[in-house]
Amino acid sequence: MKHARIAWAGAVHDAVEADGQLELLTPAFQGRRVSFDEVVWLPPLAPVPRPRTVLALGLNYADHAKELAFKAPEEPLAFVKGEASLIGHKAFTVRPDGVSFMHYECELAVVIGKPAKRVKKADALQYVAGYTVANDYAIRDYLENWYRPNLKVKNRDTGTPIGPWLVDAADVPDPQALALRTTVNGNVTQQGNTKDMIFDVATLIEYFSGFMTLMPGDLILTGTPDGVVDCQPGDVVVTEIDGIGSLINTITSESKA
Repeated sequence: MKHARIAWAGAVHDAVEADGQLELLTPAFQGRRVSFDEVVWLPPLAPVPRPRTVLALGLNYADHAKELAFKAPEEPLAFVKGEASLIGHKAFTVRPDGVSFMHYECELAVVIGKPAKRVKKADALQYVAGYTVANDYAIRDYLENWYRPNLKVKNRDTGTPIGPWLVDAADVPDPQALALRTTVNGNVTQQGNTKDMIFDVATLIEYFSGFMTLMPGDLILTGTPDGVVDCQPGDVVVTEIDGIGSLINTITSESKA
């Protein structure tokens, strides 16, 4: 099932996809259907009663590491992101004025479904609630070291579109067999497959849960393949993962935001 979180009629609603529409789950509107164009799309994540941990992977595809002239890491190269950077489907991402290179990163995002501590790889996928698409924008101008992306590179407001759907884990038999692609203004600029991850989803859950407790609602952004290009204000970027969804995002300038 595909789950969404939307703003409609002055309120926030949980919804599911139903025959090409959104079926509302809010008790007062239970069963009512609205079109995709009637709503404001929000990150498809239920609120959590604690700060949400957002973990992101760098250089988790060998071709992307090669593209950046780095050797593939020998253990997961991870950094933490702030939840404030998350925005929804069809939202706008701000490109700061004066920067020379800002690029998308199409990524499979994993949503944790239950507390995970010292989980073995063989059991790891049992702790996944579902999957969504993330676009983890980076601004190379601010990069200090590819191995340690700093806050200005990866934690800017509006810098991480996510959605439109949260797809139940049960509907994704193999998260390591999903094609990814990105288009900019309709032109394909990035293609890859999750089978090419250096550290697969189960390995990442085992790794992170070995030293920290993953909680329901936490996110793991699993990295991007090669093919990143600079994006300018006005560009429409679509990051898509087969079976998960197509996430649309538009770049706007800082002066217009």
